[in-house]
Amino acid sequence: MTAAAAGLCIGGFIIPDLRKGYLGSFPQLRVSYTRYNKPCSPAMNGCQGAPHIPVGTVQTRTLPAVSTHSLALRSLSSSVDRLRSDPPPFPSGILRLQVPIQEKIEATDWLHAQPELLPRCFFSSRSQSGNSGSFVESVNGDDSRLEGPNLVSVAGIGAAVFFRHIHPFSFDDWKSIKRFLSKKCPLIRAYGGIRFDPRADVSSEWKAFGSFYFVVPQVEFNELEGSSVLATTIAWDNAFSWTWEKAICALQATMCQVSSIVVRLSKEVCNTFVLSDSHVPNKASWDDAVDQALQLIGRADSPLVKGQPVLVAAREMLQPLKVVLARSSRVVTTSHIDPIASLACLQVEGQNAYQFLLQPPDAPAFLGSTPERLFHRKELCIHSEALAATRARGGSKAQDLQIELDLLSSPKDDFEFSIVRESIQRKLEALCIKVLVEPKKTVRKLPRIQHLYAQLSGQLRSEDDEFDILSSLHPTPAVCGFPSEEARLLIAETEMFDRGMYAGPVGWFGGRETELAVGIRSALVGKGFGGLIYAGAGIVRGSNSSLEWEELDLKMSQFTKSIKVEVPLTETKKS
Repeated sequence: MTAAAAGLCIGGFIIPDLRKGYLGSFPQLRVSYTRYNKPCSPAMNGCQGAPHIPVGTVQTRTLPAVSTHSLALRSLSSSVDRLRSDPPPFPSGILRLQVPIQEKIEATDWLHAQPELLPRCFFSSRSQSGNSGSFVESVNGDDSRLEGPNLVSVAGIGAAVFFRHIHPFSFDDWKSIKRFLSKKCPLIRAYGGIRFDPRADVSSEWKAFGSFYFVVPQVEFNELEGSSVLATTIAWDNAFSWTWEKAICALQATMCQVSSIVVRLSKEVCNTFVLSDSHVPNKASWDDAVDQALQLIGRADSPLVKGQPVLVAAREMLQPLKVVLARSSRVVTTSHIDPIASLACLQVEGQNAYQFLLQPPDAPAFLGSTPERLFHRKELCIHSEALAATRARGGSKAQDLQIELDLLSSPKDDFEFSIVRESIQRKLEALCIKVLVEPKKTVRKLPRIQHLYAQLSGQLRSEDDEFDILSSLHPTPAVCGFPSEEARLLIAETEMFDRGMYAGPVGWFGGRETELAVGIRSALVGKGFGGLIYAGAGIVRGSNSSLEWEELDLKMSQFTKSIKVEVPLTETKKS
């Protein structure tokens, strides 16, 4: 049977064509086999199975605590060796082995110490106080728990099971992920992301990501507030012809490549220089795109001036009241940009943001530091937020306060922000028992910029409504516009590059809870690739194309600050 007859072959795996019953048209992909890093052992694509049939067992086993990372690695390796001859009596399942380490090691340091094994992922909660809760030990899958320090960051390599396809992310795909998760094992999670627009054409740099890509890591490092955890995960399903024996062999092959030595990573400016940069669109094309958007927005202007509610006016006119246009900036450097070193630099200013990294096999790394939460679900409780309108930080406290007051009093910024807040509120109200908006409008300050901000919370009727929340909230008016479909169509017609997962959902699914951020303030970097840095700006009535262009530069600055902008004079003379 040919690969075409069986399905799509990606990275050595056959993925059957399961597009029947999915919304949206999606172009057939051609696969790039460029090797960016060393791939881990083969893995199972969880999208191949029956999504509504749960796996036979979901377990977490906690081994005795040790003092160092090398001892933890040795303990896990010995346990995996013993498990090989003692398989669980189930045709399918997932098993996590974890070893507490009595010292704190940063997850970025651990990930950087590994020999560029793929796939790899990283996710850090926005703040320790607002993260997803406590580290939980769950032995043998039972419900006995020991509360401990808060989980700060997670880094992972390899794939116990991954989830990827070229069709848009669907309810069945979500169920395929959830069948490997359990409330009793809250640290078994699937990390990944979803394209901003699965109906858009896919460019070569994004092909390996598919329409979505999530992974449960084979080897995972958890950074806690005062300690650490090293874990391995084994997933198997005989229905996929991915047996316990194959899963154990694949894990052992990956663990043989894990470094036991972890050295602290410098969080300084990367030792590389920019040779050239270019923007898509360029400034002239950007001006034209903004003018075109303002002309369309102007048709919907009159009722707003008369004070009609924002959302009602938009529904009546079916014209965009806001559209978010983006820019892709390619940076060519003297040496390749190290994704993990870049991630570490982002963490310096990232206390109030989510840091993330996702790199499938045969792909550059998608990484970023985003301040924006899409939603966080913990059992039935759901939290989201509105974030819109941008100003730079001031050079002094007095200047910063004046900028904050200008932002709060600006009619243009209030209008842009109100569109986002009201849209999210109404979408939550359609799926929640009650919705609270508090605060309704304040300023959220980040190291370089500040935004208007509101928090929204509600209670779901059922945890199965999680997929509906995701489908409803994404894309938010903060990254697409309003009304969403009209704005999406304008973006598709106007933008001259593929957003990929930029501005799409990034984060993780878990059995007890889920946290997804919005993949803004992000970039693609890789060997021989340089970097593609993405930024967007909301266009509403009163927007100025030159000021919005400057806003894009401001948002990109967290990436450009980590690399030297000019080639040293000595290197210039040599050339």
